[in-house]
Amino acid sequence: MQLVEFLAPHFAFVSDPTAWVALLTLVVLEIVLGIDNLIFISILTNKLPEAQRARARRLGISAALIMRLVLLATISIIVQLTTPVFTALGHGFSWRDLILIAGGLFLVWKATKEIHHTVDPQDHQDSIVGGTLQMSLAGAIFQILLLDLVFSIDSIITAVGMTDEITIMYIAVIVAVSVMMLAATPLANFIARNPSIVMLALGFLLMIGMTLIADGMGYHVPKGYIYAAMGFSALVEGLNMLARHRRKRGSGGGH
Repeated sequence: MQLVEFLAPHFAFVSDPTAWVALLTLVVLEIVLGIDNLIFISILTNKLPEAQRARARRLGISAALIMRLVLLATISIIVQLTTPVFTALGHGFSWRDLILIAGGLFLVWKATKEIHHTVDPQDHQDSIVGGTLQMSLAGAIFQILLLDLVFSIDSIITAVGMTDEITIMYIAVIVAVSVMMLAATPLANFIARNPSIVMLALGFLLMIGMTLIADGMGYHVPKGYIYAAMGFSALVEGLNMLARHRRKRGSGGGH
């Protein structure tokens, strides 16, 4: 009974239709925001030995969930991260801005390095990500955690902007990360099976990195534009894959 009495105020929103709309909207938003994180995790874990990939994805996404839940528990501090700490170039920079810029720079560096190694196969022995061709599990988890932090802060600030109900935020984050967990392996396997998709995904990471930097500098790019561009590029690549598949089948039939 005491547990029910304790939980009752937190679930008072169940009788409010607008709260359900907010929950559904926030779940969709959190899933969409998680796509960026998922692409990065998929590319990074595909660099690991095959036996370690699934474990690394589980650890990385579990870390993302824990980080988001911990950040929600310190919501009052997270909200203060948007308060400017200094002004430069006519823009007041907050801790959130600095974290986004740092994360964006890391993504741009990472994607550029990976594109270079993909374009120049002879350079793989020097690869930072694939140094021994395979990176260590600890190295992959560390890099996933770095980006988890950036995406988690953005995710939580989005949640704060959508609703004041902390329970709704928790439910939305848990549902979104659960969807990420289910989608991680199929997405990573699809990227691994289709080499041209790797370049497309790296292009997405480059674009996401530049968007994070722009956002941190005070130039907000609507997320709809980013995902529309990603969707259009994915559609074009899908048509290319279909055309290649048909050509192969046609040439196979000719023999």
